[in-house]
Amino acid sequence: MAARRKADRLIVSGQVAVNGVPAVAGQQVTPGIDRVTIGGRTIELVSQSTYLMMNKPVGMLTSIGDDRGRQTVADRLPTGGARLFPVGRLDLNSRGLLLLTDDGELAGRLMHPRYHVEKEYRVVIQGRPSDDALRRISEGMIVSGEEFQPAQVRVLETAPGESRVSMVLREGRKREVRRLWQELGHSVLDLQRVRIDGLQLGDLKEGGVRPLSADEVAGLKSAVDLS
Repeated sequence: MAARRKADRLIVSGQVAVNGVPAVAGQQVTPGIDRVTIGGRTIELVSQSTYLMMNKPVGMLTSIGDDRGRQTVADRLPTGGARLFPVGRLDLNSRGLLLLTDDGELAGRLMHPRYHVEKEYRVVIQGRPSDDALRRISEGMIVSGEEFQPAQVRVLETAPGESRVSMVLREGRKREVRRLWQELGHSVLDLQRVRIDGLQLGDLKEGGVRPLSADEVAGLKSAVDLS
């Protein structure tokens, strides 16, 4: 408590700045993103890990670098911060929620099927799925000899020539959504991830990046049995 009171006094005195702007009491800062100074001197923020959310656009690679010079998610990350890696993948033609972190343990558990972490997608497919197609997805399918676990699926709306559906998966295998619909005779026209467990994409603009709040990080850790 004494340290907290001392910090508050420094803030009130105007000596503390975050990214060049005077700090206010209770303000949250993110290590690797925000620059904190006291009396003009930069302070190193102590934290084990950094957690960012990105709204990945179509046409951007989910990788840290590309030998062909194509745009990657790393191009949108703040410079000078921690070396972050994407948790899971969204293919080149998919968009939406992507988590980036240097917390290897959390990343590994979020991707491991053992923990059954839900990933929710909004998918636009060509045509209108039959009741049998919806049943097959919800009961699990075998595609090219590979078994896919049951997924939650529901039709959100239909229009001439296409349908918009919600899908909730707990595996997240490579190109799983596209492979399931292709097997059922429907091309995927648009694929957007909107949720990982309780972490929602919300209104983050396309191409935007923001740090996760302490509560969001805690929620993801709780989902995979990390304190």
